[in-house]
Amino acid sequence: MFNLFYPIQLLADWLTYNLFSIKMDSLLGSSVNFFIYDSLKIIILLLIINYLMAIVRYYLPIDKIRNFLASRKWYGLDYFLGALFGAITPFCSCSSIPLFIGFLEARIPLGVTFSFLITSPLLNEVAIVLFLGLFGLKITLIYIISAMLLGMISGFILGKLKMEKYVADYIWGIKSSKLEIIEDKKTFIELIKIFWQDSWNITKKIIIYVLFGIAIGALIHGYIPTGFFEEYITKENLFAVPLATLLAVPMYANAAGVIPIIQSLIEKGIPLGTAMAFMMATVGLSLPEALILKKVMKTRLLLYFFGIVTVNIIIGYLFNIIF
Repeated sequence: MFNLFYPIQLLADWLTYNLFSIKMDSLLGSSVNFFIYDSLKIIILLLIINYLMAIVRYYLPIDKIRNFLASRKWYGLDYFLGALFGAITPFCSCSSIPLFIGFLEARIPLGVTFSFLITSPLLNEVAIVLFLGLFGLKITLIYIISAMLLGMISGFILGKLKMEKYVADYIWGIKSSKLEIIEDKKTFIELIKIFWQDSWNITKKIIIYVLFGIAIGALIHGYIPTGFFEEYITKENLFAVPLATLLAVPMYANAAGVIPIIQSLIEKGIPLGTAMAFMMATVGLSLPEALILKKVMKTRLLLYFFGIVTVNIIIGYLFNIIF
């Protein structure tokens, strides 16, 4: 299956194992490789998406689009569209943040942007194929529906709380370049420079948080063994679902990387709902993601976001009852 980021992985492998001469099977090698790969991938995504959003702000009537989304009763369709767009984008939780920022800059409703941010790391074609191969169609459909509902319900709640004032001020301060040069038509080269400057101005505001967050994720990825978590989320533990959710938050991985772990947990007798809660929290909530989002939103909104998503993930109890 085609991997868009495969060249970046090759570069990360070469830098880690050839240039730096770190052993491939070592904990340090795993952490360094993870840090290089995710740093390059996310910074490139930041620059590209922020550049595209600068073009969007210049050419599209953002105010009309925003008003169109905000002024009509969509009866949940807007949250569904946000979650659906998240499902078809191949990003992890941290990689989704650049597009999340772009949505906010474009004044897309806050709840809809959260639906995207929550669903994007949980669903992608690789995860779905792996689920089908390991668990079959029935469980795969349950997981897809659960992830979509998690994004839609959490986004809806966050939207209804009217917490736009807790988004970082500089996000709302970004205005369309088009408004600033109404009478002054720019050449193609000048526009390229304007778009690049807009992109870089946004990227440099959060890049240090991105690198710090990825560094934390790399340490967790390389040095915390999976078996450490398996010990505490056994079938006999009545609080296994919320405990699995809380224990998963410090971890950082994409859906494809966690699914094999989930298979091993289920094979060891851990209930399906507990295992799914663990996966959703590992993929959808992470300490690195929180560190990056802290530059985009204020503490209160960040706590609401993590709290609401965590509560909804604990719906794993329902799956344990059904199965």
